[in-house]
Amino acid sequence: MAATQSIVIVGAGVFGLTAALELRARGWSVSVIDPGPVPTPTAASTDISKVVRMDYGADELWTELGRKSLARWAEWKAESGQPLFHNDGFLVLSHEAMRPGGFEFESFRYLTALGERLERLDSAAVAQRFPGWAAEKYPDGYLNPTGGWAESGKVVAWLAQKARREGVQVFEKCAFARLLESGSHVVGVQAKDGREFRVDLTLLATGAWTPTLLPELSDVMWATGQPVLHFRVTNPAEWQAPRFPVWAADIGRTGWYGFPALADGTLKVANHGRGRRIHPDAPREVSPDDEPRFRAFLRDTFPALADAPLIGTRLCLYCDTFDGTFWLDHHPQRPGLFVAAGDSGHAFKFAPVLGDLIADAVERKQGDATKRLACRERKTLGGEGARAR
Repeated sequence: MAATQSIVIVGAGVFGLTAALELRARGWSVSVIDPGPVPTPTAASTDISKVVRMDYGADELWTELGRKSLARWAEWKAESGQPLFHNDGFLVLSHEAMRPGGFEFESFRYLTALGERLERLDSAAVAQRFPGWAAEKYPDGYLNPTGGWAESGKVVAWLAQKARREGVQVFEKCAFARLLESGSHVVGVQAKDGREFRVDLTLLATGAWTPTLLPELSDVMWATGQPVLHFRVTNPAEWQAPRFPVWAADIGRTGWYGFPALADGTLKVANHGRGRRIHPDAPREVSPDDEPRFRAFLRDTFPALADAPLIGTRLCLYCDTFDGTFWLDHHPQRPGLFVAAGDSGHAFKFAPVLGDLIADAVERKQGDATKRLACRERKTLGGEGARAR
């Protein structure tokens, strides 16, 4: 009988914990270290909400993974006994008629061909069903009834509990200090408190910190800060599904998206764009011009929210790759080291399948997904903005 393989995972976010669970299920001895507590407040995974959707234009891989993830989100919700996922639907609207080649059109066409029952909407339908919108500004779009949002911070907490129950050792308040090496091989990690974890494989799931820890990857991935603003509404029920589900407002060109109001009236609005380069340990502050920019959008799209009180801001950190695709592979120059990074702002929705993807890559199982998410060269310039929606 082969000896049990051991792995230490640095980072207890959605990449690290889902990988830990799947590798443990496959018989690995798994330890996870995190500067914690878990969930760590500064981690991208730690938030009040993340979008869960299958809509990815005509991209076959992301759509397939999105559909599979949505089925498993329902299973996770049932298993946890908690409202970790809200299947409120995903509303996708456009400033003009949807056209071939656009994100909205291609998503509608491809998902409809796959048998998904999307509802095409015009301004009149928007005005009737979603009264918070300036319907005349959005003459075309659709509602995908399968989709919604996850309570992301609570998901991470549940995954950590589940990992412990299934035999993963999770070390909180255990900050990474350095890789342990023997010749050219990585043989484990040392924590800042001096503890050493010597293992067969070391997996870095360090999010936005990855290109800082591995500067040799800084040409293909980098940390960016993306603004998120929280507003307060006094009548939450009017800003919740079905009147106000998760939405995307001409997102293929503008990057605007957001969420239903929480029970306490918190309403989250965000913009998925190029962001700005940032060191992950720098102060997490949105730009002074972000609030005016957000309010201009609200005034144009949701007039009743134009003067809603601002109650919080968050600079969400992405680990962007040059092509917007995750980076799941063994390090080509450092045997014993595996990198799971490159969320590019759209990884959390795939949490229920991320562990499978990472574990397959760890075990060098070949497939369309592992090939696409593997190490790759940056062949063209200008790829920084080519992030998957």
